[in-house]
Amino acid sequence: MGASLALNDPVYLALVPRDRLRKVIADGVTGTLQPAFAMSAGGTLTDAQVDALVAGLVSTWGKGETVKTSELPPYAAPPGDAARGKAVYTTACAGCHGPEGKGGPKGGSVVNASFLALASDQYLRTVVITGRSDLGMPDWRGYTPGPLTDRQISDVIAWLIAQRRPVPGRPNQPKEG
Repeated sequence: MGASLALNDPVYLALVPRDRLRKVIADGVTGTLQPAFAMSAGGTLTDAQVDALVAGLVSTWGKGETVKTSELPPYAAPPGDAARGKAVYTTACAGCHGPEGKGGPKGGSVVNASFLALASDQYLRTVVITGRSDLGMPDWRGYTPGPLTDRQISDVIAWLIAQRRPVPGRPNQPKEG
């Protein structure tokens, strides 16, 4: 149970573009524990094996009926407005993560400096959309008072990004990931 999203999560598999999933498996993710598996990136798998792994993940756990892709918010989008995001956070997230994001009755801190220094903007967006079923966090459809819109997701991501603080000894946060 760490910061990584479960590769068997059907919402994640419906959301993540196949080329992005392939890139993560093939090339790894710099600055994280995700290693590269493709031979071209120092791993042990051929391109055909990486392709088979992606296809296997999607066919085994990517249950299309779980999420209608036409309803899914886009995987990637620029951050929105941090002020609007604070309002979205207060309404949809504070009940679990506390009024300031420092942790609450059902969820941990989302403003912890180390967490935000390690979590890319895309990771934050992906988690808001997919949730963390392993931690009891709902996907974008399960927030109160109702499903988050793409704009609300982008706005709450902007608010989270605005909470980042420098962490001594850590490089500036990458935007991709």
